[in-house]
Amino acid sequence: MPDRVPTKPPKPEPGVVASSVYAQGKRIADIPVDEAGKWHKKAGHVVWIGLFEPSRELLSRVKRQLNLHPLSIEDAEKAHQHPKIEEYGDALFIVARTAQMVSGKIAFGETHLFVGKGYVVSVRHGASASYSTVREHCESCQKLLSHGEDYILYKILDFIVDNYTPVVEAVRKEVEALEDRVLHESISTRQVQRLYALRRELLKLRNAVLPLVDICRRLEHAELLPIDAEMRSHFRDVTDHIQRVQEGIDSLREVLAFAFEASLMMGQAQQSAVTRKLAAWAAILAVPTAVAGIYGMNFEHMPELQWQYGYFAILAFILALCGFLYYRFRHNGWL
Repeated sequence: MPDRVPTKPPKPEPGVVASSVYAQGKRIADIPVDEAGKWHKKAGHVVWIGLFEPSRELLSRVKRQLNLHPLSIEDAEKAHQHPKIEEYGDALFIVARTAQMVSGKIAFGETHLFVGKGYVVSVRHGASASYSTVREHCESCQKLLSHGEDYILYKILDFIVDNYTPVVEAVRKEVEALEDRVLHESISTRQVQRLYALRRELLKLRNAVLPLVDICRRLEHAELLPIDAEMRSHFRDVTDHIQRVQEGIDSLREVLAFAFEASLMMGQAQQSAVTRKLAAWAAILAVPTAVAGIYGMNFEHMPELQWQYGYFAILAFILALCGFLYYRFRHNGWL
């Protein structure tokens, strides 16, 4: 039977979102961080600690309680780690990138996970949804939570991947709107810059998502990692979700590349149309300019210079030639 603690829940501590101990799939107590060491050593008990941008002092206390590796703690203090999975004896250290839409832009964060016999510690940095939803879902599935730290790790990774989907969908809506604008009307320089910015943000998102495929595959297949054999198949489901997200990102990047190229071609087409119009009007205006230039020369003997109807004949000639040129340019689509 699991031990029960009749004491009051610990007072909230800066940086600590939750700190609880579980046994047989049930939460039996909320505990202070400084008591995690004695609880995780008890057979059948799992300590689950959630931290948000903790101080170095708080991480040091957690390290002492759970005997975490110094190198993993050093990585957890920094919020700019590449997604990875590392093994320290019988414990795992996992870094995953998180993403959220903030003010119309993709904001990135990180989650560092310490997983070992009898404990799970999640450390969040930057933009990231709270894992309270994961905790509530796990507590509602006592049979699955009885698998302990392996099931908690699976649910956290699955939650991180699921939160990529709203980000991709938000970008998809904006991309589709920009694509329609490109095809039906000219777009501004600001919108072209937004096309480029979205493509760059999607590349960052892809770089955050892609390493999780390798992490989940290692959790699924590697026999040396301390993961329950019954739980390894669950990580295949997370891998499938990641691959769908990756496919969505790749398709959006292709659409953005097409939209960007289309905007350039539309701009070049507009410039060509303007150039043709200017050339056509220049050719039409060249006729009266040439005639006026010829008859503006100061020579005494010129054809039809003394003719009574010379002025009207020249005007008629100019109008007729300009009209003919206008018709031809109009017919060829230059005007």
